[in-house]
Amino acid sequence: MNQFEYELAPNVENAVASGRSNGAVFLAGGTNLIDLMKGNLVRPTRLVDINRLPGLDRIEFLPDGGVRIGALVRNSDLAHDPKFARDFPAVAEALLSGASPQLRNAATVAGNVMQRTRCPYFYDAASACNKREPGAGCEARGGHSRLQAILGWSAHCIATHPSDFSVPLVAFDAVVEIDGPQGRRDVALEDFYLLPGNTPERETILAPGELIVAIRLPAQAALFAGHARYLKIRDRTSYAFAVVSAAAGLRIEGDRIVEARLALGGVALKPWRARAAEACLMGRRAGREEFAEASMLALQEARPSGENEFKIELARRLVVRAFERTAIDNTARLSPLPASIVNLTEEIQR
Repeated sequence: MNQFEYELAPNVENAVASGRSNGAVFLAGGTNLIDLMKGNLVRPTRLVDINRLPGLDRIEFLPDGGVRIGALVRNSDLAHDPKFARDFPAVAEALLSGASPQLRNAATVAGNVMQRTRCPYFYDAASACNKREPGAGCEARGGHSRLQAILGWSAHCIATHPSDFSVPLVAFDAVVEIDGPQGRRDVALEDFYLLPGNTPERETILAPGELIVAIRLPAQAALFAGHARYLKIRDRTSYAFAVVSAAAGLRIEGDRIVEARLALGGVALKPWRARAAEACLMGRRAGREEFAEASMLALQEARPSGENEFKIELARRLVVRAFERTAIDNTARLSPLPASIVNLTEEIQR
């Protein structure tokens, strides 16, 4: 491991100032960063420990019905908060679908949002990877590409974003609060992530020294509480990243859908908001035929990036199932919700 300096930041201002220096990275839970450092995949010259920044470990329920989640809130604490799980069940379900209990106890919500792709070629220092070394090439193309992207990929990168948590956040219009050298700014999480294009090394809109301080979910997101789910298909039923996942929400009045939300995970280098699918459900009944039509629109731009054409049909089927489960009133469920475990073999057999 290369040598680096360690600094314990006493406040946000100091953290931002230290984070501007060349080679500096922020350290919170460290569940992803330490792995990358051990593998010699990232080589920071300074670790700025932000774990003691005051006020960033709070869950604040806002007067309008929204919620503000401090960057240092642990995944498990958020998922198991009874009010949060009741008001934002799909988000709690996504958190409980990720990693293991031990990792959820250590990982922070901002770190979850910021985690790097789990592409095996990115993690193999001997493989060519444009994300790790711009201009080196992408060995995933033409290589083992079963779990790679089917939406938004480019010739330079076909990786997928691994976060479960971020998928429902994008579906329900979460906003990221950022502090930095130029002051504070708010960015929709959907716009926070960048598609690879010809600069796959740039994953987010963060500038040097900028730090996530909180994530907000608007009051509108809580209106879906009775009809919101997160479903995840994975190769094994524990501690596995999504082959595909879906966060779905419906607002139903009478026998009609008045508003729909849908975002997909495991399909692109960012959580993928399916707005065309949402729009086609407006004013219609909550039925399988309608959900099947929405699933076709959600994947209309999908194309395989290798040996992963099966993911397109798999994602379509998952969208239908997610909306079918979402259409059922979930308010009687215990809170917080258990992780939605869907085994890939079982799903294919269906």
